[in-house]
Amino acid sequence: MATVISNPNFSPASHKGILLMLGAAFFFALTSALSKWLGKEFHIVQLVFFRNIVGVVFIWSSIRKRPFEQKGGGKLGLLIFRGVVGTLSLYLLFYAIQTLGLGRASTYQYTYPIFLALFSWLLIGETLNGKEWAAIFMGFAGILLVFRPDLSLLWRDNVLGLGSALLTAVSYLSIRQLGWVYDSRAIILSFMLSGIVLPIFSMLIGTYYPQEGLDFLIGTFKWPYTTWQWLGFLAIGLTALAGQKMLTQSFTYDKAGRVATVGYSNILFSSILGFIMGEAIPSVSMIAGMVLIVAGGVLVSISKTKQSPAASTTND
Repeated sequence: MATVISNPNFSPASHKGILLMLGAAFFFALTSALSKWLGKEFHIVQLVFFRNIVGVVFIWSSIRKRPFEQKGGGKLGLLIFRGVVGTLSLYLLFYAIQTLGLGRASTYQYTYPIFLALFSWLLIGETLNGKEWAAIFMGFAGILLVFRPDLSLLWRDNVLGLGSALLTAVSYLSIRQLGWVYDSRAIILSFMLSGIVLPIFSMLIGTYYPQEGLDFLIGTFKWPYTTWQWLGFLAIGLTALAGQKMLTQSFTYDKAGRVATVGYSNILFSSILGFIMGEAIPSVSMIAGMVLIVAGGVLVSISKTKQSPAASTTND
């Protein structure tokens, strides 16, 4: 009789964690694809508004059923800061999707672990090991290969695409501090409420004081006029919420480093969806850059031996 040798590193729970993260990556890619479709008719700040207003309804329902866990609190300013920075990151991500395409925008977005490791060293004095430094240099080499602005892609658009990852890294760095003193749903709620309030101000300013040079921050509101558009706005909120739920659950089933590496499948899903929506196939240099960025991010993830509070509360 053959003996079945099981791999102790991949238990049923590990497989479930990996599948959940794959699901999260797919739903986040679907959110991005929906934003690209809706962005042809509506400004990106309106997309951010609807993405978050749908999420708030469900988060508020969860809070009513199960009140916040009582922790220390006392960092309201940092909580608000996290919400604002996370919202601005979402502005830039949706803008990059419109100007750069799904594949390139997603690749830039997933450079955030590289910047997070660097900021952790610069701002809070964390020690980086050799693998993490190698990952940082690998990631920046990948960025240079993906960046390569040509006549059809402006430097400004590429920089704004990278800006989304920079702000995401800053946002996640604040989550590390907030996770000790606030319920994770309070952190998510602060982000979503900011994602409602800031777009309202952006649309008011855009209506009365339009600024062409700040089109990635300021826009106008336009009523959806078809059933498909209303369904699209509902779907953009629901897919983001589904992705967030799966992402959060995935970290409870397996090691944070291993699960986080699976999240890079978002780049593949986004590139495939982009191709289906008419985007060009990535060039050889861009694919090489993607590989370096993913490799750098994976190296950062697996080099972490302890799971940070951010692991269970990331949501951009």
